[in-house]
Amino acid sequence: MRCATVQFEHRPDDKAYNLARIEHFTTRAAEAGALVVVFPEMCVTGYWHLRRQTAERLQELAEPVSGPSVTFVRGLAGTLGVAVGVGFLEIDDQGRLFNSYAMCLPDGDVHVHRKLHAFEHEAISSGDRFTVFDTPWGVRMGVLICWDNNLVENVRATALLGAVVLIAPHQTGGTASRSPHGMRPIPLELWRGRDRDRQSIEAELRGPNGREWLMRWLPSRAHDNGLFLLFSNGVGEDDDEVRTGNAMILDPYGRILAETWAAEDAMVVADLDLDLLPMSTGRRWMQGRRPELYEILTRRFGGERDARSARFSTEPVPLHRPR
Repeated sequence: MRCATVQFEHRPDDKAYNLARIEHFTTRAAEAGALVVVFPEMCVTGYWHLRRQTAERLQELAEPVSGPSVTFVRGLAGTLGVAVGVGFLEIDDQGRLFNSYAMCLPDGDVHVHRKLHAFEHEAISSGDRFTVFDTPWGVRMGVLICWDNNLVENVRATALLGAVVLIAPHQTGGTASRSPHGMRPIPLELWRGRDRDRQSIEAELRGPNGREWLMRWLPSRAHDNGLFLLFSNGVGEDDDEVRTGNAMILDPYGRILAETWAAEDAMVVADLDLDLLPMSTGRRWMQGRRPELYEILTRRFGGERDARSARFSTEPVPLHRPR
């Protein structure tokens, strides 16, 4: 099964431009024989600048699933015969806002995932369910957005619900992490000067603020759960940060099938060998699960925080929890 994943530099609030880039790469993916092409988190609207907007402005930018942006992408999927995944700011019929991701299938079906751990703005709510769905090719897929993938329980739940391909859209890299060995911002000047000095910015995209950070955890999500993983990410200037791209496709052993660290909009394509799934290490290990031991995973210990508090807290996490 041939799949494609894209990194591109969105323009904040410029839906027409962003949808044109989506159309461009979807057409390229179809020409390359891909059945699935995925784009980054919130790529229709733009991402990091949203935290500076008023709730009223977010409501102006948001669209329902039936709105013009998802409708346009759904039309692309049907016309080109490709499943297309895009991130957008959703508003529901109650006026609630979500960081959402729409997977538009060529048969007209649309499956929407709402980010489970939304922290971008106090007016954006978190979703409350996993998103796993069947495709016309008999391959079951799931979606987790950015931070959703950093909590191992979410990926395991998605696999247990039958997903064999995980779509993982992000806007990450180059963030101001509070962890002493986490990511650090990349100077905007390096990105803006990429035509003069490509080597310096691409060293950053490959380095500890980009690819090296991903390699600490991303392959294990695929390996431990026996999943193919389609990682899509923004690249370039995103308000006051630089996203690091690194679009990549991983197999159920955590091996990288295709990747890029180009300092530009780019797409990578790979064939998923579905025959790898049944005997993959993670999938075999999951057969040895002992669910009777895992009640602890659903127990509250009193230190839980909402997503925004957890993301932006400067307080150390206690090392000991109550028994």
